[in-house]
Amino acid sequence: MRKLLPILLVTLLLPAIVFARTPPDVLVVGQIAEPKSLDPHAVTALNDFRILVNLYDGLVRYREGTLEIAPALAERWEISPDGTRYRFFLRQGVRFHDGTPLNAVAVKFNFERMLDEAHPYHDTGPFPLAFFFSAVEEVRVIDPLTVEFQLEQPYAPFLSNLAYPTGLMVSPAAVRKHGKAYGRHPAGTGAFRFAEWQANAKVVLLRNPDYWDGAPPLEAVIFRPVSDPNTRMAELLSGGIDLMLEVPPDSLQPLREDSAYRVHEQAGPHLWYLILNTREGPFSDSRVRQAANYAINKRGLVENILQGSAEVAAGPIAPAFAWAHNPEVTPYPYDPEQARALLREAGYDGSPVTLYVTEGGSGMLDPVIMGTAIQADLQAVGMPVKIETYEWNTYLGRVNPGLAGKADMAEMAWMTNDPDTLPFLTLHSQALPSEGGFNSGYYSNPQLDALLDRARRSTDSGERAELYHQVQALVHQEAPWVFVAHWKQNAVTAARVQGFRLQPSFFLMLQRVSKP
Repeated sequence: MRKLLPILLVTLLLPAIVFARTPPDVLVVGQIAEPKSLDPHAVTALNDFRILVNLYDGLVRYREGTLEIAPALAERWEISPDGTRYRFFLRQGVRFHDGTPLNAVAVKFNFERMLDEAHPYHDTGPFPLAFFFSAVEEVRVIDPLTVEFQLEQPYAPFLSNLAYPTGLMVSPAAVRKHGKAYGRHPAGTGAFRFAEWQANAKVVLLRNPDYWDGAPPLEAVIFRPVSDPNTRMAELLSGGIDLMLEVPPDSLQPLREDSAYRVHEQAGPHLWYLILNTREGPFSDSRVRQAANYAINKRGLVENILQGSAEVAAGPIAPAFAWAHNPEVTPYPYDPEQARALLREAGYDGSPVTLYVTEGGSGMLDPVIMGTAIQADLQAVGMPVKIETYEWNTYLGRVNPGLAGKADMAEMAWMTNDPDTLPFLTLHSQALPSEGGFNSGYYSNPQLDALLDRARRSTDSGERAELYHQVQALVHQEAPWVFVAHWKQNAVTAARVQGFRLQPSFFLMLQRVSKP
């Protein structure tokens, strides 16, 4: 067995610039940005989730290579006939990285911390995805290893949401110790333990030899923020990183032909879109929103800029959710004349609009280049566009609180776990930023609200599918967004990296990866 100390010294001394060659049993991952926090309840970005799923576990998880629900910290569960009560039976002997036990009391603490404003550690938030568990009425400790959730009403996405990173379990003792600083001092039950976070340089995780699901082969993982894709490519080619995420489309084919690397691709439930400010300005008129969808050459974006690494989107529910996706809803065609006609009909006066663009973000697909192409297409139909570009975390700080008084459009991408997630958290009238949701464009439609409410309460899969078909059709017609593309995620690993596989969840699971 290899000694840990030399590896630890190597990981902590690795520089933040180009490496000559990464050491064996240490995986260096090139990410698009610095994480915002390592508290799973406080973040929303895939960039952060990719680290968190290796530090923590939830009660359940997604089965390898699927979006099916499988046991994790809970060995099994029971659901009441009316769908309002879930009882989970926890594994024996699991401990957090700080040595404290994982038990029913700890699970209760996690959910009450997110959901109860009177909880003593609720102010360590905000908890932006606590919406996932809004149906929870009470969490009960039945015995030390049994915990029960009482829901206000049936909630079909509940198990799927528990498998999402918002459902990962943090150590109550660590939260009590660090309070608002917990996100810099994380303690989970996962395959890797937190070692170091050096701002704008790296996050270092070390192997957890006591992991309940078997200790991982890697001694350490280092996540490095490298926002520029060309710099990430240069680091990959020079041996500075072993795993590169979000590879520029024009680099994929050369890497496929190089035996020193392996290209990984995986379709999943992703949507890249433009949020439109429906509360004020030109996009408060649905005809102007539809015009923007006609004006933008999405096929050109997908084929020329993204080089076939995505497919044109038609609405808020990705084809990856085959049972819920409505195939009769087709993408807006590229039709500049129709766009101009709609703008004239709406009385649009040619006033400029502001588009927020990020330098790089989770699943954002060449955001600067895409933003420039979108600007050109809109200007071609008489809509002048002013672009404002921000670093990723700054960008989220401007977009998530809402676009009112700031911008007319903003790039956004979501990777979701259930067809309920994206439309409910971003289009339901209860999901306005003032209510803690992500409806940054302030879209409100009672008909859509009713469809989404019924779909999440239904336990009949056929009924849910039909309701989501109606959601897709209604949102397509109303066009609160410009629907751009569904991404086929990609990654490249050095040839010596073994056991790596992309997941349809878009999470980065490294528990079985090795690098001799």
